[in-house]
Amino acid sequence: RRSALEGAAGRLKDRPEHEGFQRAAAPFSPDDQPLGRCSPAFAAGAPAENHKDLLFAMTYFGFLLIFLVLPIALLAAGLRRRLTASTWGSILLMVVIAVLYTTPWDNYLVATRVWWYDPALVTGIVLGWVPIEEYTFFVLQPILVGLWLVLWQPRLAPSEVGASRTPALALTGALWLAAVGALVLGWTPGTYLALELAWALPPVMLQLGFGADLLWRYRGLVLAGILPTTLYLSAADALAIGWGTWTISPSQSTGLLLGGVLPVEEFIFFLLTNTLVTFGLVLIWAPESRARLAGLKRRWLAQKQAA
Repeated sequence: RRSALEGAAGRLKDRPEHEGFQRAAAPFSPDDQPLGRCSPAFAAGAPAENHKDLLFAMTYFGFLLIFLVLPIALLAAGLRRRLTASTWGSILLMVVIAVLYTTPWDNYLVATRVWWYDPALVTGIVLGWVPIEEYTFFVLQPILVGLWLVLWQPRLAPSEVGASRTPALALTGALWLAAVGALVLGWTPGTYLALELAWALPPVMLQLGFGADLLWRYRGLVLAGILPTTLYLSAADALAIGWGTWTISPSQSTGLLLGGVLPVEEFIFFLLTNTLVTFGLVLIWAPESRARLAGLKRRWLAQKQAA
């Protein structure tokens, strides 16, 4: 098995580089057998047509078309009268933040083989370590979540009761410290989980610090934005793993599978990213945020003048 894996790694390394881009060529490990239902041949980088134990293989762009582009198109068509320039602007702001913040982190994951993709199921255009399809996903996910929020926004009235920002902020901070501690101590099976939490929780803490009370006031909309999209994208992700579109490293994950297919880290990834997008959009849309920002600006100007 070791010789087979080393031979496959050599074949991938010898493939010509696409002009202007770099192909991912992280070292293979004999311990990197795929999680879920995908074929062990995918861990060795064998071409998709050689995976005889799979019913079929789904390309990454095929996955994006079916599970993200089509729902986005349907939502955009149904909501076209409510999608103002301001609404699109806030959603596109989330897209820009998602791409900028996720790119270095995700490149590190692929470079260290926390997850990898089947070269036969992507176009071969790779920016850094990550295929262009992954960057496309960074763009499409916030749009999907944003349009889903627009669908539910008029149906869910805010509550009259707010909440303190301190407990949520303290709990999130403690969880972030635990994740950083796991990375420092070198807990290998917790690598993916710890990297997710260490990466995603700082902006969550920033959002909570600004408006945890506002998020609680609009908790109906927040839950409507997070829970259905997380379940939907997790189910789609489980199918993609089963089809071999991408693979999660078992040596750097806990091995806990939801439904015997989906690594729990993948569910947490979608929970965290949908939370970031939902929190961001709800805070942007909340009228109270504008008043709070104005108050913070006045306080900052007063402190600047006093100094």
